[in-house]
Amino acid sequence: MTDERHDHGHHHGHGGTPTQILMEEHELILEALDALEKKVAAMGASPAADRSYFEKAVTFLREFADKCHHGKEENLLFKRMTERGFPAEGGPIAVMLSEHEAGRGYIRGMADGAAKLGIDPAAAGRITESARGYIELLRAHIGKENNVLFPMADRALTPDDQTRLAAEFERFEAEETGAGVHEAMLKLLIELKAGAR
Repeated sequence: MTDERHDHGHHHGHGGTPTQILMEEHELILEALDALEKKVAAMGASPAADRSYFEKAVTFLREFADKCHHGKEENLLFKRMTERGFPAEGGPIAVMLSEHEAGRGYIRGMADGAAKLGIDPAAAGRITESARGYIELLRAHIGKENNVLFPMADRALTPDDQTRLAAEFERFEAEETGAGVHEAMLKLLIELKAGAR
């Protein structure tokens, strides 16, 4: 087995096993959820002023949490786990996939609410409800992945699987997510945290 590890992680300091990389991304997503929770709680009488904030939050959750992060889980990690004998239907992977799907529904609700702020009086309520639903779902979901699913994956995957997956993650970031997207998302996360104070 050749050691290909030296060339990973050069552009965003991503090192480690696939599940470690995903857990690092979980930390960033949790930071965004904390900021979103504060912002929703502080939504005042003129919520239209917060439209751009919620639009940015939706962009971060769509691009980073869903496409970049859930994309790696669904297209790479979960696929490899099913190859290693995990059931695709009815097991923990099926639960994670259905939660990703539910999360997309909440993001759509937030996007829809943000687009109608200042036009539709129900928009702010829609954002609040969708954001709270998403935050609650994702925090529990991340807990399940970190504490249950990822340790199972690490036990089931061979060292060769781990090396290959890490390389596939890099390629996914470059090809599917796109160059510079990760960095742009980290900047956006800083804005979300700053805007929620």
